[in-house]
Amino acid sequence: IKLRKGQSRQMALPLFCYGAKGSGCSAPIVVDERADSRMALPMVYGGPGRYVQGPGELSRQGRYLSWLGCAAYVLFDQGTEDRLCRQIVDGFLDEDLSEPFFKIYNGPCTEDAVVEMAKEARAECCDMVVGIGGGKMLDIAKAVAFYAELPLCVCPTAASMDGPCSAISVLYHEDGSFDRYLMLEKNPDLVVVDTNVVAAAPLRMTVAGMGDALATYFEARSCTAAHGVNEHGGAPGHLALVAARACYDTLMECGVAAKRDLKKGRISPAVERLIECNILLSGVGFESGGLALAHAIANGLTILPECKAMHGEAVAFGLAVQLRLERAPELNQVLEFCQRVGLPTTLEELGLGEITDADLMSVADAAFRNERNMANEQAKVTRQKLVQLMREA
Repeated sequence: IKLRKGQSRQMALPLFCYGAKGSGCSAPIVVDERADSRMALPMVYGGPGRYVQGPGELSRQGRYLSWLGCAAYVLFDQGTEDRLCRQIVDGFLDEDLSEPFFKIYNGPCTEDAVVEMAKEARAECCDMVVGIGGGKMLDIAKAVAFYAELPLCVCPTAASMDGPCSAISVLYHEDGSFDRYLMLEKNPDLVVVDTNVVAAAPLRMTVAGMGDALATYFEARSCTAAHGVNEHGGAPGHLALVAARACYDTLMECGVAAKRDLKKGRISPAVERLIECNILLSGVGFESGGLALAHAIANGLTILPECKAMHGEAVAFGLAVQLRLERAPELNQVLEFCQRVGLPTTLEELGLGEITDADLMSVADAAFRNERNMANEQAKVTRQKLVQLMREA
């Protein structure tokens, strides 16, 4: 890719988020404040160093990247280059940046691959890593930055999940099977979200992101009530609960309207708020608030070859089970919302209507192996009860 000379532009101001700032929410957060002598964990919060969101921001990211360095190691796959080549090139026209090193990579996110790319980034004298693409590419960029010990910018091209802002990278084996979670020392230094690009992604991906975000509040609430541990290894704090609750309130207020606008190709205020919800609010909320049964079930479903659901779709099903277990008063509102936007809440809607009890027990076993998430569930459950709840969902 060759750089083109700079252009002058006029633009609307993007959404900025500098570090962590709390905000009000339209409904109270109920926290169990009973003293517990076992509670020795400090409150731990984590989030991206800076978050920028707005139309056309991918083409303008150079002004933000100059805060991190001047020579970027830029990662994306062939499909991203085919769709966004011009925006990517324009993003590096800032006069404070030197010519970047573009790396097109279409392989799996394996440890050997990311270590080699980290060595390449160092050999090319790069002083920051930029990842542009979907979840896999952002995992690769995070791991490369980690091993190269360089600042990181991620540019998600879809709002299908809440991982872009997190300090976690998922590694796989060469055959595509899961290897391990790479727990990073910090969250991305910069997250740049171009709402033009994200809104153009397949609608199913954004709806799946709603499913991931929908569970954030209820899992954080459960984790707090159970005196559990968040993804940073600490106790959830008030800021995390505010962000998590804001996910739920935003979806109830804007989710249906945002889907309607996306189907019409419109980027409305509802769409902007939904994208912020799926990526930033849910990212901060899940990592600092904690995960519980909904995600344990979603991860358990991945053992079934016949389950073709996206991550957020599986989480929505897991949330329906969690809320039934907890007898949560919001259950009917959540089920109605899922029906309106097209999120699955039953085995039939997941395409698993013919699944056997033996296979469901395998899912339950896999869920229970996720010990932290299960320990964060405030309502205790057995494997047999979990199978029953999944069958009855």
